[in-house]
Amino acid sequence: MESFSLEIVLFAALVIPLAMAKLRITSTPTAVAEIVVGIVLGQSLLGWVTPTTTLTQLRQLGVIVLIFLSGMEIDFSLFKPAKRDGHIGPAKLAMLGYAAVLAASAAFAWLLATLGLYTHIGFATIIFSTVALGVVIAALKEKELLSKPFGQTMLLLAALGEVVPLIALTVYASLNGSATRSVWWLLVIFLAAIVLLLRFRRPYQFFAKIDKSTTQLDIRLAFFLIITLVTIAESVGAENILGAFLAGMVMKLLRPREETQDKLTSLGYGFFIPIFFIMTGANIDLKALLKDPQSLALIPVLLVGFLAAKLLLWPLLRLRFRQTNAIAGTFLISTTITLVIPTLTVGRSLGIVSTQQSGAFTLAAIITCITCPILFNRFYRAEKEDFKKTRVHFIGTNLLTVPIAQQLSRGLYDITLYTDDPEKFATYNSEANVVKLAGLDRADLEAAQAFDCDILMLAYFDHDKNYQLARTAIAAKVPRIIARFEAKNVENAQYDELAAAGVEVYNTFEANISMLRSLIETPSTLKMLEDTTAGIFEITVRNRRFTGLEVKNLPFIDAITISQIYRDHAFIAPHGDTQIHLGDHIIFSGDKAAIADIRRQLELAN
Repeated sequence: MESFSLEIVLFAALVIPLAMAKLRITSTPTAVAEIVVGIVLGQSLLGWVTPTTTLTQLRQLGVIVLIFLSGMEIDFSLFKPAKRDGHIGPAKLAMLGYAAVLAASAAFAWLLATLGLYTHIGFATIIFSTVALGVVIAALKEKELLSKPFGQTMLLLAALGEVVPLIALTVYASLNGSATRSVWWLLVIFLAAIVLLLRFRRPYQFFAKIDKSTTQLDIRLAFFLIITLVTIAESVGAENILGAFLAGMVMKLLRPREETQDKLTSLGYGFFIPIFFIMTGANIDLKALLKDPQSLALIPVLLVGFLAAKLLLWPLLRLRFRQTNAIAGTFLISTTITLVIPTLTVGRSLGIVSTQQSGAFTLAAIITCITCPILFNRFYRAEKEDFKKTRVHFIGTNLLTVPIAQQLSRGLYDITLYTDDPEKFATYNSEANVVKLAGLDRADLEAAQAFDCDILMLAYFDHDKNYQLARTAIAAKVPRIIARFEAKNVENAQYDELAAAGVEVYNTFEANISMLRSLIETPSTLKMLEDTTAGIFEITVRNRRFTGLEVKNLPFIDAITISQIYRDHAFIAPHGDTQIHLGDHIIFSGDKAAIADIRRQLELAN
């Protein structure tokens, strides 16, 4: 019987996504469908699946892996102060919004206690303040919103909706459980996470070099982190899911390769996590729930609670976004399921949640997962915004840079030239977008926002001046720096120093040699570069929607010819079955008229 139940669960995990694809069910998360199928297969209806020892252990591993992957989804760069653009930043808006969620959750929990429906105010506050990070990320990815202010705000709100309740649950369980350990022991797990992060930051880069298909060191390290922090969490009286979440954050901060995250996601969502969700549904006893009028009446009340807890988000989101999108965002953040189930498990172990009450909370959370993404898709309206052009700044305005700037400004680039020479400014100001600099000190350059760009081109004829500017730009953390360096004296280490620091150094002598050699060896390539309708282009893949796709399945492959893919400091000769990875530099030829749309699709950060 034990093997039969496992076989049924695995077969259901295989069939569910196939059936959803066949029926074109896209608005309902797969996790919700798995819970519903679990209810049908479990004790509520058919009784084909029973909680055997093996399934129980796999279910526990499933929730640990799920929370671990949620920790890996945290984008820490979003917590950095946003550039001032006249709007409230995503980080500030998300923190204000989640503070409102906590206040509304506590108010509704108090109302339940006043009405005598559920008396544990602190525990109810934790449940009502949770957000399903995985569902939110999936919805944002589908609409390609992660790179936009709306998507960043929603992502931060969802992240807070997992981190804060998770820590609060651990503290609550320590204070109200039978364990005698002090809550201060919880600091041990955070200290262990910091030690593991510092300990493995350097070795992880070494792992990437010696790794091979038969060792999979990155996956071994991931599970080592999970087991270590889960064990420490349980040893100090904390919940194992807190350890799993911290393990995911540590793994994220180690900056794993895209392939590593793909493998962990495949392992989790391909095996462990579906078992967790299906068994969650199988463990719900609808018959007992329907027989208990009080628990049955609790379901609509709890559903209202999940929605009311997020109601104050709407006026706050209106401070930045249009009304329909504020409503859509409120519905999306009302989605909850991921943390509700492990929280209810803790509540049952503490004796503050009955089986019937747990079922009511779970069903209310399932309803939010079914309805809220649908409502989000119904209300959200795409903002009318142009594709973000690549910002290129030239420091040094002369006969070389002005024609280049004029040509690039007609395409996908936002060009600004800077000069500290009054005569050059007077000469070229009418021909291009030229800014007059007070000087070349860092303060003058930052005041003129010269470093606020994607690509910085240093184009003075004086290589010493370019060298000093390059050192200043490196200190200002400009993403990409190109420096003109005509003098290449073997006794002068400046050229090699800049190249070692990541600056792209060039000189016209070497460029002319390369151009003349190309004219002899590949004259058609040179003609393509000069052609007004066709050209050779390089685009960096930033849109996760394309990662994992094979070259032959790219939607625009008929319009281009891919010659090389630059990945991990090496060129790859692409074939039809070559998979696209995040961060790939795709070098291709094609019609210039199509480049704007292709770049918009591939370089949209998502």
